[in-house]
Amino acid sequence: MGVFSWIIMGLFVGVLAKWIMPGKDPGGLIVTICIGIAGAFVGGLIGSLLGIGNVSGFNMVSFLLSIGGAILLLILYRVIKR
Repeated sequence: MGVFSWIIMGLFVGVLAKWIMPGKDPGGLIVTICIGIAGAFVGGLIGSLLGIGNVSGFNMVSFLLSIGGAILLLILYRVIKR
């Protein structure tokens, strides 16, 4: 995936992760995109380690792995901030 594709997917994943887990989290659009991109990386890493798959483009497995990674990052952020 190209850089622009990562940004677009990161935006969607970050927004969905914040929608699934509402609460006081940092930032606006840029932070949401960063959480989504980092979530895609984390989800892809975990998925490849477990043998589920990896983030390789715009498909359902990649999207679900990315959302799972972004939710995991939000959970970790909230635990650390306490």
